[in-house]
Amino acid sequence: MSARAVHTALAAAVALAVLTVAGCTSPTRSTSMPPNEVIKTAQRDLTEGCLTRQGLAPPRPGARPASAPRQQQVTRAVFGAGRTELSVKLPTGYSVRAHTDGCLAAAQRTLYGDQRRWFRVSTVVNNLKPEAAFRKEPLAEVRTRHRADLAEWRRLRARALINAKAHLQAESHRTAARD
Repeated sequence: MSARAVHTALAAAVALAVLTVAGCTSPTRSTSMPPNEVIKTAQRDLTEGCLTRQGLAPPRPGARPASAPRQQQVTRAVFGAGRTELSVKLPTGYSVRAHTDGCLAAAQRTLYGDQRRWFRVSTVVNNLKPEAAFRKEPLAEVRTRHRADLAEWRRLRARALINAKAHLQAESHRTAARD
């Protein structure tokens, strides 16, 4: 299996695990959840809504696994298909790629506003430790070099938190209105 295929499979597994674990959290608890959980919950909810609109069932903990073709269909719907539109080459030599057409991309656009910018900045920030190890530099030096990326990451996360809270509050009201 190629390195790219391994990376794609690993990314799919991690994201589906996040969606599955986050599925255990109730949106009505958003006010008591830590900020990361609020964003994860809203992203999961937006992604699941996108899948549902496409007639696909989101993965659920304890549910019987779907057939391999159905799992592949769900994976394409979540992560996108075809040629990857986003790519960041890291100082370590690795490239990270993503689609702009999947349900996850749509959720990120809703929360962060600019999926391309979020992808680039979050990829860089999430790889500061590997960069420090690769360059054999202290993490503090690498963080200083990426000061602007860290500031943009914080700005986009703050925006995502606001949008996530608004989404979860609206969902909570819709659920209450149905009950």
